[in-house]
Amino acid sequence: MDNPLLKVFETPYQSIPFSKIRAEHFIPALKENIKNALEAIDKVAHQTTPPTFENTIEALQNIGELLERNSSILFNLNSAETSDAIQKTTQKASPLLTKFQNDVRLNQALFERIKTIYQNQGKEKLSAEQQTLLDKEYKGFTRNGALLNDDEKDLLREIDTEKAKLSLTFGENVLADTHAYELHIIEEKDLEGLPDQIKEMAEETAQSKNKKGWVFTLDFPSYVPFMTYAKNRDLRKEFSMAFGKRGFQDNNNNNTDIILRLIELRKKRAKLLGYDSHAAFVLEERMATSEENVVAFLEDLYQKAYPAARGEWQEMEHFAKQNLGLNSLEKWDTAYVSEKLKKAQLKLDEQQLKPYFPLERVKAGVFDIANKLYGLHFKKNSTLECYHTDVEVFEVYNREGDFYALLYTDFFPRPGKRSGAWMTSYRGQKRGQRPHTSIVCNFSKPTASTPSLLTFQEVTTLFHEFGHALHGMLANTTYGGLSGTNVYWDFVELPSQIMENWCYEKEALELFAKHYRSQEVIPMEYIDKIKKVAHFQQGLQTLRQLGFGFLDLSYHDTQVSNIQSIKTHESAILKRVQFTKDHLENCTSTAFSHIFQGGYSAGYYSYKWAEVLDADAFELFLEKGIFDYQTAKSFEENILSKGGTEHPMTLYKRFRGKAPDPKALLKRAGLVE
Repeated sequence: MDNPLLKVFETPYQSIPFSKIRAEHFIPALKENIKNALEAIDKVAHQTTPPTFENTIEALQNIGELLERNSSILFNLNSAETSDAIQKTTQKASPLLTKFQNDVRLNQALFERIKTIYQNQGKEKLSAEQQTLLDKEYKGFTRNGALLNDDEKDLLREIDTEKAKLSLTFGENVLADTHAYELHIIEEKDLEGLPDQIKEMAEETAQSKNKKGWVFTLDFPSYVPFMTYAKNRDLRKEFSMAFGKRGFQDNNNNNTDIILRLIELRKKRAKLLGYDSHAAFVLEERMATSEENVVAFLEDLYQKAYPAARGEWQEMEHFAKQNLGLNSLEKWDTAYVSEKLKKAQLKLDEQQLKPYFPLERVKAGVFDIANKLYGLHFKKNSTLECYHTDVEVFEVYNREGDFYALLYTDFFPRPGKRSGAWMTSYRGQKRGQRPHTSIVCNFSKPTASTPSLLTFQEVTTLFHEFGHALHGMLANTTYGGLSGTNVYWDFVELPSQIMENWCYEKEALELFAKHYRSQEVIPMEYIDKIKKVAHFQQGLQTLRQLGFGFLDLSYHDTQVSNIQSIKTHESAILKRVQFTKDHLENCTSTAFSHIFQGGYSAGYYSYKWAEVLDADAFELFLEKGIFDYQTAKSFEENILSKGGTEHPMTLYKRFRGKAPDPKALLKRAGLVE
C-alpha cells in the first residue's frame, strides 16, 4: 500500500494532501514512525561521547518529525472531521503513542545523559532559550517517571495508557449524545420570538434530514439562539434538559464512571510521582505555582463578583415577574430573560448587531487588524487541499514579504465535528520551519437568503481563536518544543484574550463592522452600546467561570478520593455559584470536555488568570493607541514570538514594565470603580 504518511509531503509548503490520506494509512505509518524515532533516540542515549547540550538535548529536538506531523493530522481530524473509521483509528493510535512517550521518558540511559547535563549546566554557555529547554527536558523526565523503580515504571505505563483511552472515549460519548438529539418542530407558532435567519437555518436543517418543519440541534449555533429567543417555555425546558443530559443518560455514552476512573488514575499517578494531588502535580509548572494560590485567586474574585451577581439575579427576577409573567426563574429561562432585560435596559437587540457582522467581513477585519498591528498579509490559496469544502487556507506573509505561515479556517458545524471553538497546529514552528496553524469554530451557516451573520459573542470568539493563531504564526524560536503555544498553561490564554479587546474599540470596529446589505458602517450609538454590553451582567458571567474553576479543582485536589457520586459532588460544589434550581437529570461534569478530554485539568482557572494579564496588558494599548506600532512590536517581540523560551512572568514584565495588576480586570468588568 502506497502510504503518503511515510514520506515528506511534496506539496507547496509541505501542506497536507488530505485527499490522498485514508484512515487505514495512520496505524502503519505511526508504527513505522515510532520505530524510527526510538532507533534514533537509542543512538542518542548510547553514544560514547560525553553528554552535551548539542549532542543530547538539541539532538532530541530533531527526532520524530513525521510522527509528530502524522499524529497531529489524526487527532485534528478526529476533532474537526471525524468518522467511525477515524474514531477507531484514534482509539488504536492512542495506546501506541502513550507507550512511545513512556518509552522515551522512561529510557534510563537517555535520562542519565540529560541528568548529567542538568547537574553540570554551568560548564556550558547556554542561551536563555537553551537553559529553558534543558530545564523543560529534565522536568519532562522526572515528572514522567524517570526516578521510579522498574515496578513503578510499569504501573505508570498502565495508568497513562488507560488515561489516554478514557479521555478519547469521553469525547466520543459527548459527541454521540450531542448528535443523537434533535428538536423537531412542526407548528410554526412554536417558533415565536426566533429571528428569521435562525428559523431559515432550522428549516434547511430539516430539509437536509428529509423532514418537514424545523429542526434544531445541540450544536451551539442552533442551541444558543433557540434558548435566547424562543418564547415557548416548554420547548426551552425540553431543549435545555437535553443539553444537560449529554454524557449523563442511561445509554452507552454515559461518562460518570469514566470521570470517576479518570480522577482516580490522575491522583494515583500524582501520588506515584511524589505529589499530594493531581492539582499539585499540574500547578508546579504553572504561573500560579500551587493549589493554594489558585484557590486564593478564585476566592478573591468570588468575593468581589458574588454581590454583583446576586444583584443582577434579583434584577432579572424582578424584570421577569413584572414584564414576562415568570414568578420564578429556571435555568432554561436565564438566556431568554437576560436578552429581554438587555434589550430593555440598553435598547439593544443582539439581532440589530448581526447584520453588521457578516462572517466574511469579520474575517477580513481580523486580518486587517493583524496587518495594522504586526504587518501580516493574508492571501487565500484555493489550490491547496483542505479536509472539507467548508475549510479555507491562507498563506501568511510578514511585513517584509517573507512567507510566515499557513492558516486553515473552519467555521461551520457538521455531524463529524465536535462543538466549541479551538486553535490547533498541523505543524509547529522551529528553526528553518514555518508553522501550519488552524482555527476551528461553530458559527451559523449561510442560508439561501443571508450570509453567515455572527452574534457579537461569536465575533469575540473568532478574535479569541485568532489570537491563539497569532501566537502560533508569529512564533520565532530555535526549538519546536518551546515554540508558539508551548507555554505555561495559565499563560497560553493571554494572546487569545487580549485580541478580544479590539472588538470593543471604535477604531477597530469601523474597519469591518459594516451592514451586509447597505455597507453602512456600524452606527456610533451601537458601538457605545457594545461597550455597555461588555459590563452587562459581568457578575453573573464571572460567577459562571469561577464555578467551572472550582469544579475543576475539586476533581483534582487532595479530597478527590471522597467522591462517590459525580452528580452529588458537582451539586455541592456549584451550589455557591448558582441561583437556579439544580436538576437531578442534568450534569455539567459529564460534558466538561475541557478537563476530561482537553488539557485543562487543574487548569480551568487559567481563563480568569489570563484575563488579569490581558486586561492589564491592553491598558498599555489604550494608553499608547490601539494600533500603536511600538506597543504592538513590543507585544510581538516579547510575547507572541517568544513562545515558552523564558518564564512567562519575565516575558510579561519585559513587555509591560511591571507585574500585572488584578484591578485592571475588575475595573474592566465594572466590579470595582
